[in-house]
Order: sequence, then C-alpha cells, then structure tokens
Amino acid sequence: MVNAMKHVVIGLGNPGEAYAHTRHNAGARMVQAFHDAEDFSSWKKVGNGTALMSAGEVGTKKVTLVLPQTFMNASGKAAESFIKSTKAASGLIVVYDDLDLPLGMLKISFGRSSGGHKGVESVIKNLKTKDFIRLRVGISPVDTKGNVRKPRGEKQVLDFLLKTIPTSEKVAYKSVEKRACVALRRIIEYGWIKAASLGTL
Repeated sequence: MVNAMKHVVIGLGNPGEAYAHTRHNAGARMVQAFHDAEDFSSWKKVGNGTALMSAGEVGTKKVTLVLPQTFMNASGKAAESFIKSTKAASGLIVVYDDLDLPLGMLKISFGRSSGGHKGVESVIKNLKTKDFIRLRVGISPVDTKGNVRKPRGEKQVLDFLLKTIPTSEKVAYKSVEKRACVALRRIIEYGWIKAASLGTL
C-alpha cells in the first residue's frame, strides 16, 4: 500500500541557459540530478509556464519535483502552486545554494530564516511560513584552514553567484550531485530529523 505522505521538492535557480551553469543554480542542478537518478516522469510546464513539474515515487512516498521558471526572487509563486497549507509545507523540501557553507558541503535543516537568500525569502513570503525542510548546498571557497571565504559586498556577491562554475570546481559539483541524491532519498524515506542525524554526506 502506498503511503499517503507527499513530498514536494523544489530546486531554486534562475531560468534559461544563461544561468544554467552558475553557482546560484546549484539547487535546481541538484533536483535535476535527482530526477535523472530516479524513476520520475518527464518534465512538463505547469502554472502558465511558471514551473516545470515531474512526479514519481521514492520507496512508498509520492514525490513531486518542481523547478521554478521564474527568476530567483519570485520562486514563491511556483511554491504556492503546490503547497496549499501549513501542514503541506511540512513535506516541502527546498534545495538551494548557500554562501555560508563551503563548496561541496550539504546541510539539512528545518524552519530557519532565509539567511538572506532571495529565493528562500520569496518561498517564506508566499507560503506564509518558514516551517519547511531545506537542503542547503555549499558553494563558497575555503582558505587553507578550511574557513569559508564568501564574497563581501552586493556587487561581489552577485558576480560570484551568477558566474559560470569554473572548471576547477566542476568535479566538486559532480560529487555533491550524487550526495544530494542520497540526502533527498534519506529525507523522503526517513524524515529530515533522522536524515540529518545520519552524518555528513
């Protein structure tokens, strides 16, 4: 018997080929990798083209994947098309790039503030709750001691986020794609608390 629990997984990013390979699209990239690794339906446009949607199951759980086709700061428009209540938001998993984490690190959390991320801010605003699961994807470089060296200043941050991923970082992104797929499976199958307790991915 199929479990009635449903999950919506949203990968944040900007639409179009110009942004597809930028750091700011790490969330969308992870969800695309998850789609390709699992038995999900082909992507289809929904909501007057505001999102791409794919459906499938992970174990006994029904799962809907969503890639917003709005720009990052309007990501909440896609989210509210799929999440209609605070209860439903508890099954939402938002995957996004995080400047506070080093490149390649994944972190599972729940109910946090946006941390200044415009896409997450939009989701919180449109859903009127911050109580949803996050899979945060580290994108910042580190120094020789392992400390995060994120850019400072609005222009520097935007340039960093919207720059095409350099060749030197591509191996790290391929690695994190595989681990993000594992993390998403764990969250969906076991819940975010147990998934987070299983250790660093």
